[in-house]
Amino acid sequence: MTQTAAPKRRSRKAEQRAETVEQILDAAEELFSQHGLYGVRLKEVAEKVGVHHTLLNYYFDDKKALFDAVFARRAAVTSERRMQALDDYERACGGKPTLEGALHAFLDTDLDLYIDGGEGWRNYAKLGAQVANTPAWGADLMDRNFDPVVLRLIELLKKSMPDADEAAIFWGYHFVTGALMLTLARTGRIDKLSGGLAKSEDFIAVKQYMATFMAGGFRAICK
Repeated sequence: MTQTAAPKRRSRKAEQRAETVEQILDAAEELFSQHGLYGVRLKEVAEKVGVHHTLLNYYFDDKKALFDAVFARRAAVTSERRMQALDDYERACGGKPTLEGALHAFLDTDLDLYIDGGEGWRNYAKLGAQVANTPAWGADLMDRNFDPVVLRLIELLKKSMPDADEAAIFWGYHFVTGALMLTLARTGRIDKLSGGLAKSEDFIAVKQYMATFMAGGFRAICK
């Protein structure tokens, strides 16, 4: 009996550990999305979870390690989903992608997570916007987590515009990601400017307009 009971105890302990780590990551994600890496203390994360702050040091070496873990957790999900969407799209179009098709595959798959995934995913969107605009260490995080899927998109964009200047395509992506990051930040500025006609929280509207808008930009600079 001892031999059969021990694995169950170890399994339950592993489950509890995983649950605790998820709670820590969720709490840290919310706080980091609001205040950034330097605006959050580990003690505040611990208080939000309801544990002693020394427990965080057991799971994470320091605050930056916690931040990186928060970022990587959902980055792996969105990268995998977008890579799959781009591969599926290329097969569906018979290897002849269009600008709109490639951009929809790349953007809509991600936007669906923010539409359907709850506040946790929306917090992650805000966090991603911060990371993308932090040169000191953010660029490295973006490189490590997103370069393969971005280059996969670039590959399809090149196929859709075989005669375009390659540099223009990269500039186009640069402008695309800038617009996307501002949108994901949900600053509320568009709400005020439009008098409520457009809202930062309205990712359904973003999905409706963004790919078409960006395709127009690519065409304009890649003539």
